[in-house]
Amino acid sequence: MSTDLLFSPTRIGAIDVANRVAMAPLTRSRADMDGVQTPLAVEYYRQRASAGLIITEATNISRQGRGYAYTPGIYTDAHVAAWAPVTKAVHDAGGKIVVQLWHVGRMSHVSMQADGAAPVAPSALQAGGNVFTEAGFEAPSMPRALETDEIAGIIEDYRNAARKAKEAGFDGVEVHAANGYLLEQFLRDSTNQRQDCYGGSIENRARLTLEVVEAVAEVWGADRVGLRLSPLSTAIGDTALDSTPMETHEYLIRRLGEMGLAYLHVVEGQLHGDNGAFDIKALRAAFNGKYIANNGYDRQRAIEATTSGHADMVAFGKPFIGNPDLVERLRGNAPLLEAPATSYFGGGAAGYTELAAA
Repeated sequence: MSTDLLFSPTRIGAIDVANRVAMAPLTRSRADMDGVQTPLAVEYYRQRASAGLIITEATNISRQGRGYAYTPGIYTDAHVAAWAPVTKAVHDAGGKIVVQLWHVGRMSHVSMQADGAAPVAPSALQAGGNVFTEAGFEAPSMPRALETDEIAGIIEDYRNAARKAKEAGFDGVEVHAANGYLLEQFLRDSTNQRQDCYGGSIENRARLTLEVVEAVAEVWGADRVGLRLSPLSTAIGDTALDSTPMETHEYLIRRLGEMGLAYLHVVEGQLHGDNGAFDIKALRAAFNGKYIANNGYDRQRAIEATTSGHADMVAFGKPFIGNPDLVERLRGNAPLLEAPATSYFGGGAAGYTELAAA
């Protein structure tokens, strides 16, 4: 019976799902440079529609929000027209799909920005690491700090993206507030040195995330809006932790719980490492709503997480690249194919859709 729970239906906010295996966001860099998905994406997501819930690859809310080449957008009519066959294919196959709304903030390069403008961020602090441009991997460009009166425009970009997502036929949206991107840059005091109402105190640093969620929920209803966090992730941008990660995230999550969101999706520890010394159970309790666990889960850990009540769903990432039928493989405890890392980012069907027969 404990095994069966992972594969049983449930409800996440207003979304009925066939099982408790979620497909985590996976950047695959197969869109064109205008962020328009190709027909390959239709087949890619259709193949994986047996997941209880597909969370799409991170999807740009604006040209300014772009940081990586060949990543999709959801802010123009052309984006809607390209995503609509994807959502239809998933629905026709019995699946559910939400789009992850993304603004990279300082994790961008001038070549990705309109007219070669500087990326924007809460503060003019350059990120470490690399971003993927048309020329290959390059260091992020020095950002400029957003003016206070520009922030309303960022919120409006999220609202517009939420509207476009509804037009494209998604079942909801996930706000990306994790992994060193714009909303997390505002949340952490390591990347936010502002002196206005969006900086300083925990309440001020959490303000933008909460305002974005409110704007998106006005479009969708809160019960079709999820949010992703990664309290301990430092990998992207060499982003230092907040000085009080537990207190900061408890405040934010308690406020989010009061809003009645569909779910909270948490990377439980370092993005590609151990969970670390952090009280995930307290975080989950502070939210008091549906919870999607993420961070290197395998079949047994996922069974234990759902059986114990720790998680309502468990998100799997890389295993879905090489195993579009992951749910059935997990159910039958069948071996998993490990897709070659060389096919993760960019290219065509090879390593993207043609692994379906493997």
